[in-house]
Amino acid sequence: MLTKKQRDLLIMIHERLAKGEVAPSFDEMRESLGLKSKSGIHRLIGALEERGFLERLPNKARALHVRKLPDGYIPADTDTTEAAQKTRILNDVHKSASLSGSRPAMGNDHVIDIPLFGKIAAGTPIEAISHEGSNITLPANMIGRGEHYALVIDGDSMVEAGINDQDIVLIQKTSEARDGDIVVALVDDMEATLKEIRRRGGHIDLVPKNRSHSIRTYEANRVRVQGKLAGLYRQYH
Repeated sequence: MLTKKQRDLLIMIHERLAKGEVAPSFDEMRESLGLKSKSGIHRLIGALEERGFLERLPNKARALHVRKLPDGYIPADTDTTEAAQKTRILNDVHKSASLSGSRPAMGNDHVIDIPLFGKIAAGTPIEAISHEGSNITLPANMIGRGEHYALVIDGDSMVEAGINDQDIVLIQKTSEARDGDIVVALVDDMEATLKEIRRRGGHIDLVPKNRSHSIRTYEANRVRVQGKLAGLYRQYH
């Protein structure tokens, strides 16, 4: 799942290249997305590269290659009936993958239903978590006291902590965490990511557990803890 600005930028680049033109300039991207500086564009492009959607070609100015498009993307000239059907299929596939391993409530004291929210990136921040209207049923002894929710992991930046792509993580809802905790961090009140948290003076480091990914550092007032890791639920096929 991409943020709205990541998705809009990717589609803008794709549609420009599909016409046989060169990729838009950073100024054109900035103006189209309503950003104040080009640094935001660099960050968006870096995130799209990290997620495998975009590739920068070496030794060429403005040379970008779109490797894949976001789920549900519909070209402007596509028949709407066909497009709507494709979109429904994509949504059904995504929902099926997200709910693998869940089962109906059994109505006894040994299981518990907790809300299953959308995907959260374990490689790059994504849009703030939103409820998809689904639950996951788990043995009650898998989680402790307090309010919990579940998230589907999208990415590989936490693999060295044993958290893999498509795993379901169980999160205890809290606004407090100690250095070294793995948390759901909300950045700028709009993007969320799962990372280890570390504080340095007036800054917060969000630390991946994959040496191929970089630490992201923010001013402390830009980051709010939304929960901390309480468990992991993995379905083996």
